[in-house]
Amino acid sequence: MPALELAPYPDGQTTRRLCSHHVTRRTLSGVMLSIAVLFGSAAPQTLAEAAVALVKVDVKEVGQGLQTSELVGTAIQNDKDEKIGTLDDLVITKDRSLFAVLQVGGFLGLGGYLVAIPYESLNITDNGHKITLPGASKDALQNLPEFEFKK
Repeated sequence: MPALELAPYPDGQTTRRLCSHHVTRRTLSGVMLSIAVLFGSAAPQTLAEAAVALVKVDVKEVGQGLQTSELVGTAIQNDKDEKIGTLDDLVITKDRSLFAVLQVGGFLGLGGYLVAIPYESLNITDNGHKITLPGASKDALQNLPEFEFKK
C-alpha cells in the first residue's frame, strides 16, 4: 500500500492523501497494466493463427511421397540423358525455400564440388529414380558458385 501522509485542509482539519510520487507510480502501473493487457491479448491471437495453420492431411497420400533418403545419391541428368551431377542433399532456408544441393564434377564422389539450385528446377519422374535438370550441362553447373554448408 502506498505511503500516506497527513496534510491539513485549509480549514485546519487533517486528512490523508497520497504522496504525489505514489500517484505517479500508480498512474504508471496502470499504463503498464494496460500495455500488458494489450500485448497479452495478442498472444492468444497468435496461438489461434498457429492453430489455423495445423490442418488435417491425407496421411496415406503423404506416405506415398518421396523421402529425402530415396532421392539423395540419385544421378541428375539433363534433357539429353547425360549425367551432369548427383543429388547430394536438400536444404530448406529460413524463408522456407527448398534448394537441391548437387555434386558436380569429380569421380566417384571425389574431387567434385557442390552447387545449389532451386528444387523447382528439377523434374522428378519414375518414382524418384530419374531426376532431370532441363537445359543444364556439366559446364553450366561447374560455372555456378560453389555451395558450402554452414559450419
